[in-house]
Amino acid sequence: MAGGGFAAAGAPSGDYGGGITFSVVVTCLMAASGGLIFGYDIGISGGVTAMESFLEEFFPGVLRRMAAARRDQYCVYDSHVLTAFTSSLYLAGLVASLAAGRVTRAVGRQAVMLAGGAFFLAGAAVNAAAVNIAMLIVGRMLLGFGIGFTNQAAPVYLAETAPAKWRGAFTTGFQLFLGIGNLAANLTNYGAARIPRWGWRLSLGLAAVPASVILAGALLIPDTPSSLIVRGRAEQARAALRRVRGPKADVDAELEDVARAVEAARSNEQGAFRRILGREYRPHLVMAVAVPLFQQLTGVIVIAFFSPVLFQTAGFGSNAALMGAVILGAVNLGSALVSVATVDRYGRRPLFLAGGLVMIMCQVAVAWIMGSQIGRDGESTMARKYSVAVLALTCVFSASFGWSWGPLTWVIPGEIFPVEVRSAGQGISVAVNLGATFVLTQTFLSMLCSFKYATFIYYAAWVAVMTAFVVAFLPETKGVPLEAMGAVWARHWYWGRFVNVQQQPPPKNTDALIN
Repeated sequence: MAGGGFAAAGAPSGDYGGGITFSVVVTCLMAASGGLIFGYDIGISGGVTAMESFLEEFFPGVLRRMAAARRDQYCVYDSHVLTAFTSSLYLAGLVASLAAGRVTRAVGRQAVMLAGGAFFLAGAAVNAAAVNIAMLIVGRMLLGFGIGFTNQAAPVYLAETAPAKWRGAFTTGFQLFLGIGNLAANLTNYGAARIPRWGWRLSLGLAAVPASVILAGALLIPDTPSSLIVRGRAEQARAALRRVRGPKADVDAELEDVARAVEAARSNEQGAFRRILGREYRPHLVMAVAVPLFQQLTGVIVIAFFSPVLFQTAGFGSNAALMGAVILGAVNLGSALVSVATVDRYGRRPLFLAGGLVMIMCQVAVAWIMGSQIGRDGESTMARKYSVAVLALTCVFSASFGWSWGPLTWVIPGEIFPVEVRSAGQGISVAVNLGATFVLTQTFLSMLCSFKYATFIYYAAWVAVMTAFVVAFLPETKGVPLEAMGAVWARHWYWGRFVNVQQQPPPKNTDALIN
């Protein structure tokens, strides 16, 4: 079958006698706060591009189209330069995420998160002081470097630090903080829009707050035991593991399993990007590309970025559209809490499947409403009750994404890679995520102008494809220790032909794994 748990001889049990300690909670919360900067940027971009003071300063052509007596509602915001303001960040993030894999192996995950926070802080300062489009783009690229580094390091940090039994809940903390950052950004936009002329500067400048949080958090936490062992710091690794596992845990046994996994990979630590292209890593490479790509093809990222623009297209005024984005952010945050509570109880696959089915229904319904009310020419005005229905359906869509593809896109890549390709694999995953985000944010407004309401049918079709992919090819990884993940792929009906779990020496802790 495509999913399920397996008993693997020679695999670690994942139960070393430790539990959820105060230290592991604090450490994981600090690491998960890396999601704040990504969430804040997602929320702030769409709101700022809907502010008249910002458009008047940098994009007066959009304002002229808004003032036109007859206008195509789908095409008002169709400006490649305007979308470049949003999408340039993700091109820079793609480059940074690929470089971060090599940097991580040299200096550790904690240092990479510090660098990410510093880049984001610098980008916030440049954007707040911008006087022309060039400064805006430079600031966005600095923000992109920050997000690329942080998104590469934080999810893997969480996966390597959290106890196996609760790894899903702790790793979804990244999405939880992303939701907090998104909601904070939407609230900031709603207030800043009432400040004439410089409200947009306040929105962009306050990105320094989440950047400061991740900087402070990264300074207060140790590096992960796995990262320390890779760099030959065994005693520091033991101390870090004891700190997060507590006095009752069998730290020596767990550390030995981690060390053996690292030692088995040490001869292959050079050329990790080339190695992950090998046949034995085929399932890992496919998931590193498919999972983040599919997340973007749900369409949620463009809805999150451009929700104020979308709600204006659906008939809301400027302030009402910003409030709609606030509501959407609150729903997204609440659904992330649902994921935290359920991901280790029910597993990854059920959340993927339930979320996919709901998203398909919501997108088809939104397409039907916009097609029947605004029409193909985009010159009709949508009745208030239908605008509210679009908002409600978008919220349900956001909620279903928030318990499925939202958090699980960070959970799955963070836990499936063997240690010898873990940094490279996570780097590829983040690069695909940011690269797809760049393409979609750069093209969404043009797509909306060309496809009209069928844009949502396009994304619904992709959600159907990715849901089928999960059914067929994604095994269940709930509760499986990182060092035993090879057994999951070896027993899969399709991936088993590529993976030979016996190629690596088994850890000494040989309790059976029952998932």
